Amino acid sequence: MWDALVSVAKKAYTAGLGEGTVPRPLIMPLVRGELVGMVWARPLKVGQDALTGIAELANIAAAAGADEVVLVWETHDVATACELPIVSPAPCLNMVHATRDGHVLHQFPYAEQLLSRSAEGWASIAPDWMPAPAPQPGGELAPPIQAAVAYSFIPIEIDHPSPFGVTVVLMEEDGYRVSLTEAFAL
Repeated sequence: MWDALVSVAKKAYTAGLGEGTVPRPLIMPLVRGELVGMVWARPLKVGQDALTGIAELANIAAAAGADEVVLVWETHDVATACELPIVSPAPCLNMVHATRDGHVLHQFPYAEQLLSRSAEGWASIAPDWMPAPAPQPGGELAPPIQAAVAYSFIPIEIDHPSPFGVTVVLMEEDGYRVSLTEAFAL
């Protein structure tokens, strides 16, 4: 399952960079080893809104009763959006696999190969994936990612017959892109 999730993340980032955008942070909650779906962060404003918007990715995992989560983000993108220092390696696709008992940080650094530049200055880039460093158990996470990991395992208490369904609807209304697997589709 892990290899499949890494492959999906790398393909999504390669496609996005080729279109001149960096995909937003993403969470993939799992329940008993089964993927619930993928949720991309809503459009974020620089600063506190970005910190909050990324941390709120946890809502879907908490509502689903996830026992594992995988969060995906790009180092430079999250640091810039959240007004945090850029840490090395950058550029880098990061994935953290977390459970209630801890997390392991996986980093996939890349060099940027310029494919084209538009008249407006947008660049189309292809990532040249470099060797990945060893996975880091307990590796340091950016604050909004750490918050998303922590909140993913705190049950959401909503007075409604379908807390998961309500959470999905509310997140979609807030601008999060939610793609559920067939087993968890509403």
